Amino acid sequence: MSARLHVNRATFAHRLHYALRHPGRVPPHLRRLARDWRLRRLTGQDHVAYYRAVMRDDTLRDPEAAVGSATHERWLALGRMQYAYLLRHGLAPQDRMLEIGCGNLRAGHLFIGHLEPGHYHGVDISPEILLAAQRTLVRHGLQSRLPNLSLVADLRLAHLPDAFFTVVHAHSVFSHSPLEVVDECLAHVGRVLAPGGFFDFTYNRTLGSEHHVLREDFYYRTATLVRLAAGHGLRAEAMEDWDELPHRQSKIRVTADR
Repeated sequence: MSARLHVNRATFAHRLHYALRHPGRVPPHLRRLARDWRLRRLTGQDHVAYYRAVMRDDTLRDPEAAVGSATHERWLALGRMQYAYLLRHGLAPQDRMLEIGCGNLRAGHLFIGHLEPGHYHGVDISPEILLAAQRTLVRHGLQSRLPNLSLVADLRLAHLPDAFFTVVHAHSVFSHSPLEVVDECLAHVGRVLAPGGFFDFTYNRTLGSEHHVLREDFYYRTATLVRLAAGHGLRAEAMEDWDELPHRQSKIRVTADR
């Protein structure tokens, strides 16, 4: 695992070595490269607009693949993993939960079923994935749980109330976000956290140079994100028990310093 955490996936040497070992993955990568060039021309420097376009493209093909699940079985497994983890950490039916980047409710459908009606609020930047989320609600018969699903233009959370959510959750959001977007979220999440509440997020961890691949996958040192949170009056700690699970991303928990 340590060797993987030192890899810089953006270097030409790594990409060449990877292509030689996995020739079947070269055509999909070239398609991503072409899409990156096309969407960059359309959206310019606005990363949220760029990734919204990425999500639209991916969701129209397969909503479950768009949130990072190659098969339906993997979609179910990753949702259960997130849900079971928060249950072990005390997620209770009376908690008020905000899920940032809720996607098509891979874990959200389990949270919604566990929480009291009206206690789940999911936000996402992609209208297409939120339509897929509605279909997930119908498929699992969760309409009576009264979940809230909101489309957002950014991660400022401006439409949400102060000191309201006891649990905030973002799975595989910062792994697709440049540092300025991560910073924007951390600058505002403390406002919506209830006293004693926490914010869990996953990220791609590196022990080497911080880097990105095609502006879709970002790799950060833990210390960078901890410092960023501290700059907004938030305490952040790495969740080492998450690293024991079969998932390539790491997790940090943030609490408000008040």
